[in-house]
Amino acid sequence: MTHAAGPSTPSAPHADTDAPAHGHSHSGPLHLSQNEHRRVVTVLAALVVPLVVATLVGLAVLWPGRSDLVGSQSFNAQGTSTESATVTSLDVADCAQAAAPLGAVSDGSLLDSAVCAEITTGAAAGAIMPVHVPAESLPAADVGDRLNVIYTADALVGGTPFIFVDYQRQLPVGALALVYAVVVVAVAGRKGVLSVVGLLLSSGVLLLFMIPALLEGGSPMAVTLTGSVAMMLLAVYVAHGVSVRTTTALLGTLAGVVITVMLALWGVGAANLTGAVGDDALTLTTRVPGLDLRSLLTCGMVIAGLGVLNDVTITQASAVWELHAANPALGRGRLFTGGMRIGRDHIASTVYTLAFAYAGTALPLILSASLIDRAVIDTVLSGEIAEELVRTLVSSIGLVLAIPATTLIAALLCRTERPEHAEPTERTPHAEP
Repeated sequence: MTHAAGPSTPSAPHADTDAPAHGHSHSGPLHLSQNEHRRVVTVLAALVVPLVVATLVGLAVLWPGRSDLVGSQSFNAQGTSTESATVTSLDVADCAQAAAPLGAVSDGSLLDSAVCAEITTGAAAGAIMPVHVPAESLPAADVGDRLNVIYTADALVGGTPFIFVDYQRQLPVGALALVYAVVVVAVAGRKGVLSVVGLLLSSGVLLLFMIPALLEGGSPMAVTLTGSVAMMLLAVYVAHGVSVRTTTALLGTLAGVVITVMLALWGVGAANLTGAVGDDALTLTTRVPGLDLRSLLTCGMVIAGLGVLNDVTITQASAVWELHAANPALGRGRLFTGGMRIGRDHIASTVYTLAFAYAGTALPLILSASLIDRAVIDTVLSGEIAEELVRTLVSSIGLVLAIPATTLIAALLCRTERPEHAEPTERTPHAEP
């Protein structure tokens, strides 16, 4: 769109004043007047600066320091050690007699669920030994696979001194991570690099602050809210730059988090969810005294939807700014309705995004529950599945409501003065259907 620029037309500064320096603007420059630009920056500063200060104070107050519980449980039992091995054969007969040099005895029945593997670390390095592999893990085994095994000297007489722990996955997972980084950088360029950096910094908040703080008995809700806001600040501003657009998305994300927290608190209480389902939860109750599993469940609901929530608010804020950049004369109402027309597509996809994600994660649980002869409604509302159902509904509602909240915030901040020399044909157009 071309705007007439006469001598009396004031130059319009960019609302994203730092966008040229950081290169994170989602579109072209914003045509805000000097007064409008100053008003927008003032409003955003009044909202965001207290949020940043409160987050820093929360981190300082809740920071756990060095947690005595992290790494407090020994992985190996006394008299055992963890070693590495490489599968040489899937037929245990190829190595049934190889245990003799170490004094092992095979009784012939032993190793119905075992593979041959060359031990690569420890006192038995270089020996080809039978390694017992549980039946559920055996189908994944192949020649050349690297294993973590536990060596128990006392089990030599039984012929099974080496027990399978897990597969070593550093190479394939590392390769996927490398491909991911290369693809992100190749497609998104500098912004892709910064988004990966933002992800790493956000993960650092989770690993260095939230997990130790929760294990040390910090208030789950306080820790989660503080950590979530810190993760959002890092992820949004590092990946997208400090600008009016990204700050708008941040405020929309915060609104979605508040909604999600309130719904999660109500949902966990109203549905009588305990959080005490699964072996992991029961282990936590015995190892971490005083840990409130219901509060932990609520916090998990908030964290689970955080990434998708931020994604839709960033996209929605950008959509509104794009509409504004295309026609700076659009008023608040037209910006909001135009933005919501785009946002409805986000909502339509959001309805099933989280549902599919959680269904895929909980698929073994759903299959196991379906084996039981009981009414379908009772199965769906059983403790384990009800947790996933409430988690999905709470996160989805938060996501859906975050879209109009972000659109409204962006529309209010995008309001500009009508260009003095705009052509009649460039006045507020009718939105396309």
